[in-house]
Amino acid sequence: MATAVLPTIGFVGLGHMGGAMAGRLLDAGYAVHGMSRTRERVEPLIARGLQWHDTPRSLADAVDVVLSSLPDDHALDVVASGPDGVLAGLAAGKVWIDLSTVSPAASVALADRVRAQDARLLDAPVSGSVPQVRSGTLTIMVGGDDRSYRRVEPILQLLGNPSHVGANGQGLALKLAINISLAVQILALSEGLLLADRSGIDRKLALQVMTDSAIGSPMLKARAPLLLQLPDEAWFEIRLMQKDLDLALDLGRSLGVPLPSAISADEVLAVARTLGYDQRDIAAIFTVLDRLASDR
Repeated sequence: MATAVLPTIGFVGLGHMGGAMAGRLLDAGYAVHGMSRTRERVEPLIARGLQWHDTPRSLADAVDVVLSSLPDDHALDVVASGPDGVLAGLAAGKVWIDLSTVSPAASVALADRVRAQDARLLDAPVSGSVPQVRSGTLTIMVGGDDRSYRRVEPILQLLGNPSHVGANGQGLALKLAINISLAVQILALSEGLLLADRSGIDRKLALQVMTDSAIGSPMLKARAPLLLQLPDEAWFEIRLMQKDLDLALDLGRSLGVPLPSAISADEVLAVARTLGYDQRDIAAIFTVLDRLASDR
């Protein structure tokens, strides 16, 4: 029986998340091409077999499926456009899976440009951090052409649990909906923990009881220890969380949907950034509230 030939994969954006995902695909036996802003941090992946490219165009030209993991709308447009962009190397029939969390409107506009070249773009934002990448348990919400999704579903299944949720942009809309809850739950837990702490209850004990109670979602249980000891390397940076909330608020305004808890969380994140917590994990919300309480 003939062995199925795996598609060749190109990965643009090899930061914490992208690099971990590319590494997982390498481990699964895929030929992976890659590029990022700097080659130096990618050297460990190159040593494992990743084939480096200097431009998005050369990468897209060399592979069957392009994946990207980028921080915002601007970075996605830069990677896509111009003579050295992905679009310049994206031939008919190819699929581009964008794992970034960007605005649904920007993604839909890019999908139209990709479709004009007889290729397809899927928006496939992920919920989870590096630990979930390494265990292959990311939640992946996919918007776009169903036939293209079926073609690349085995790739996404290596990274986690993908679900095709609808048309282009709808994967991103669902990711933003999830991230509202992520931010609000962390804020509420931080508020409650600080209230218990200032009532004289041991922080560690209070946090244990709180996460063992009815409010203890899997996400809170996983992140609770970070409130007491911030990690040196953020699972999810404050600045990126606020970027996602701002995207959600923009979407809410365009749809006439009130998002009061998202507004409150966004305000706290803005304060955290003014205090210098831009690149710290979102668990730093507790530290910020603690500082504000101490200043009163």
